[in-house]
Amino acid sequence: MGPLGWLLEAQVQIAGSPVLVREIVGNVFGLASALLGLRRLVWAWPVGMIGNALLFTVFLGGVFLTPQAHDLYGQAGRQVFFFAVSVYGWWRWSRNRRAGADGEGAAVTPRWATGRERLGLLLAAVLGTAAAYPVLAALGSWGPLPDAWILTGSLLATYGMARGWVEFWLIWIAVDAVGVPLLLRGGFYPSAAMYLLYGAFCVWGMVAWWRSSRAPRPASRPVPSTYSEVVA
Repeated sequence: MGPLGWLLEAQVQIAGSPVLVREIVGNVFGLASALLGLRRLVWAWPVGMIGNALLFTVFLGGVFLTPQAHDLYGQAGRQVFFFAVSVYGWWRWSRNRRAGADGEGAAVTPRWATGRERLGLLLAAVLGTAAAYPVLAALGSWGPLPDAWILTGSLLATYGMARGWVEFWLIWIAVDAVGVPLLLRGGFYPSAAMYLLYGAFCVWGMVAWWRSSRAPRPASRPVPSTYSEVVA
């Protein structure tokens, strides 16, 4: 069995239940992405995309014949959307990094969302969950209502991270609060444990980004418009 075959089939026993190694590896990549995101480094996005690809196969347990036979279509689908939104985040942070948008060398400058942006997040959360629920229920997803919020909230949090909004940490905490009991009931123990860790990590991340948002920024020098201003 080659390395790829081993990664696809290898299992370990946790609390007497078989767990895929790729579920553990995928969550490790997710945690690494969160740590890089905390430091506002561009590498957060491609590292997270690797974890998305691995976890996509894990949450389609019935399709890929994994030990957890439940199909969490919302959890699997969000990996696909994560991948797509991560392309946007990777592009946006890379552009900011090249432009030197942050004096600390980071790829984004944290800020609180405006009132209009927060209202947009709230409306998207309600409408997205309401739209995802009947679709997931029709597909036979296990726990369609919490799965619908996890899908919607995760996408909003990822988008907020790409925009540099401090609130994205709060959205992640709300996602974790729903995700932990759902994953425990489904037997996805490494993912449930990772959600718990994410919850504590999100509090730390929010404080770090909040402090960065309050830090004074060096005033940018205006671009000279005339030759006399250049030589002055």
